[in-house]
Amino acid sequence: MLDVVALNKVYGDRNTANHQVVLDNIAFTVPKNQFVCLLGPSGCGKTTLLRIVAGLTAADSGTIRIDGKPIRGPGQDRSMVFQNYGLLPWRTVMGNVEFGLEVRGMSRGERRDICRRYIQRVGLEGFENLFPHQISGGMQQRVALARAFSKDPKILLMDEPLAAVDMQTREMLQDELLKIWNTMQTTVLFVTHSVEEAIYLGDRVIVMSSRPGRISADIMTELPRPRADLDVKNSARFDELRHVVRNALRHDRAAAAA
Repeated sequence: MLDVVALNKVYGDRNTANHQVVLDNIAFTVPKNQFVCLLGPSGCGKTTLLRIVAGLTAADSGTIRIDGKPIRGPGQDRSMVFQNYGLLPWRTVMGNVEFGLEVRGMSRGERRDICRRYIQRVGLEGFENLFPHQISGGMQQRVALARAFSKDPKILLMDEPLAAVDMQTREMLQDELLKIWNTMQTTVLFVTHSVEEAIYLGDRVIVMSSRPGRISADIMTELPRPRADLDVKNSARFDELRHVVRNALRHDRAAAAA
């Protein structure tokens, strides 16, 4: 489904002392419908990697293929949820959710039917006519989720989409995200700083090292689905995974310090 091959990204001129290697020989394959979490310290290139897959940033070398075809830029097969929500302040909740479908040229009636379904799924029914400044940060994030899913993308790219909400809302949105994903079975790349979130959401956790960003561990969670918060987080396997992932992060910190 998604192949990332020998991906490299440098900011600045490699021939000067001011250049920064952000991504170094990143390579991995994601099968169709897999939920992959990218985890690593700040500055390791997680967001840059996501933006390259989205087609918003160009790599210096390497290839990204979707269904065997190299990407050349943004496409309708990918949808991205940004950390800052990316909502249009002059549009209502409904207007924001339907924006991508409107750009595609879909009729008003058809896109409204689709968007109402996803607005209901993320718990925003009754808020369709409010503007972003009239709803909470958690509700704004739900709008962003509904907008992304409404486009029915092959690949959903999520850049710390739950980082700005309180813990109770975050756990609720994690469960809501999994419910929607279980229905749609979209391939997901999900960036997070939370070990527990990565393990709970992902079929797989890819741990990235400090800059330059490299893949230091690729861990299959092998937790059953569908997932219930308490059942999964209280399991022996969850504890084992927490230990494995934290050790990978510790090893990277020790190597960086050395």
